[in-house]
Amino acid sequence: MTSLGTVVAENAIRFLGHDTHQHDEPHLVYVVTGTARLLADGEEWQLGRHEAVWLAPQVPHALRIEPGGMALGPYLNPGDLPRRRVQPLGAVPAIVEVMTTALGAAPSTREQVLPFRQALGRVLRGVSRQYFPIVLPTHPAVRALAREALRTRTATLERLAADHRMSPRQVQRVFLDETGLPFTRWRNRARMNAAVEHLRGGGELTAAARAAGYATRAGLLRALSRESGVPVSALTTDPAGALGAR
Repeated sequence: MTSLGTVVAENAIRFLGHDTHQHDEPHLVYVVTGTARLLADGEEWQLGRHEAVWLAPQVPHALRIEPGGMALGPYLNPGDLPRRRVQPLGAVPAIVEVMTTALGAAPSTREQVLPFRQALGRVLRGVSRQYFPIVLPTHPAVRALAREALRTRTATLERLAADHRMSPRQVQRVFLDETGLPFTRWRNRARMNAAVEHLRGGGELTAAARAAGYATRAGLLRALSRESGVPVSALTTDPAGALGAR
């Protein structure tokens, strides 16, 4: 399939990837099928089928698509900016629906592309609003540690601190001073935000739990209920609705 994709030279990038460059507009990297490796702002992200990453303007990035894979990189409207320069989204059903429809419709003119760009913007704005507000620390080493903690959810504080040549006590002190939260609660909130994004994008509880790194949906429900105060019964019946009030 990769060899067929390169027949039309201007579309080969969808099957092979591209070297480092950047755009003046916000940008979505979306894997249609297969797997891909995204290097953005000096960090690496492994993406699977239907997973997406939202990039701010002027973010240097390179993409390598594994043989048999395919990825798309639609531009977004200037006002549709991610919360941070590189915002991984996982596999959000509402994004998959828009991208699948766009592939089938194959818009070719600016006028044809515009409705799909607007639809993507609506979805992204809806899923990206933080349910549990968190901020990244400003301390350079702890900020790098925080970003790594978001990528590798199973890494312990002790291991992360050692990797960044700090003590766990130092890391905890900086987190409390700069985010108002202990490290563990900060990371749990970040994980739950990922689950809420998935639910708001049309996903179901089991997939949301998996996207956020929880072993079971019951574990996610308990964590969400404990942090939000919303009863487990309401979250089970209509999770997106129960979480939509904030």
